[in-house]
Amino acid sequence: MRIGVIGTGRIGTIHANTLSRHREVGSLILTDVNPARAQDLAHRLGETAAPGMDEIFRWGVDAVVITTATSAHAELIGRAARSGLPVFCEKPIALDLAGTLQAIGEVESAGTILQMGFQRRFDTGYTGAREAVRSGRLGRLHTVRALTSDQSPPSAAWLPLSGGLYRDTLIHDFDVLRWVTGREVADVYAAGSDAGPAMFREAGDVDTGAALLTLDDGTLATATATRMHGAGYDVRMELAGELDQIVVGLDDRTPIASTEPTGPPAADKPWSGFLERFGPAYEAELCAFVEVVRGERANPCDGREALQALRIAEACEMSRRERRGVWLAEVPGGTGAATI
Repeated sequence: MRIGVIGTGRIGTIHANTLSRHREVGSLILTDVNPARAQDLAHRLGETAAPGMDEIFRWGVDAVVITTATSAHAELIGRAARSGLPVFCEKPIALDLAGTLQAIGEVESAGTILQMGFQRRFDTGYTGAREAVRSGRLGRLHTVRALTSDQSPPSAAWLPLSGGLYRDTLIHDFDVLRWVTGREVADVYAAGSDAGPAMFREAGDVDTGAALLTLDDGTLATATATRMHGAGYDVRMELAGELDQIVVGLDDRTPIASTEPTGPPAADKPWSGFLERFGPAYEAELCAFVEVVRGERANPCDGREALQALRIAEACEMSRRERRGVWLAEVPGGTGAATI
């Protein structure tokens, strides 16, 4: 199998390393907007660098992995679909619903494969939580609490390109909430704070956000995120039912300290970022993509799944901006419309 990797930044480098070691992948063709970066990675891996994206499609590959800037995702997904190629793409498909729906439409019209990179679906903690919920171990699920806290904020230049806290960061929590519980979000109430550095206000974004989500079976969920969590990178999900309660992301590297005399000590080496925390999950999702391309398993996260996570993020952004509750039915990509 020959795979084209478009984009050799942080995530692209990780994915290229994973694929280069995979026994079912014979070779890679790497390209990047910075040709020297792609050439350097190709040299280190013993793979081939292409001078541009056109060569990826012209030289012939069996599948494409897209890890470029978000603004290029939808166009490249469409181009791959028109070429009949399976695609793995880092989230999101696009920062807007129109671009997302157009790209999904091209994939579905072509009958090709689009697997989206929501790596938490491959984390052992989240897979364990999903099994616990689906097995009935928790009984009736009544409360879910999710959080994502970045240790350090992104650059000011990147913020306007990110899509905002809900679309860029909390979208992972929204996706895994659906995946773990097997339920859909019915409505949301969201709020955000830009009380931190001025660059968030200047970008029209917030540095901290919170959302209350009601699932379609009445389960209540909260999701919070911040870019300003100096204690360390913190990603957790607590699920409480009538019979039991479990937590994802609580270990000896969780950046939290107890004030109780007999509580656990603070982490000696807290997680520093998502690449470190989810390293095995990133590898697992690419191995799954190879299996999908080979016809050995079903697609674990297609474009429609990514669309639903984006719809929740859009509803939260609408709620924050308009200071009201929002039904998911108000957001295009679903059915119906209403106002809370």
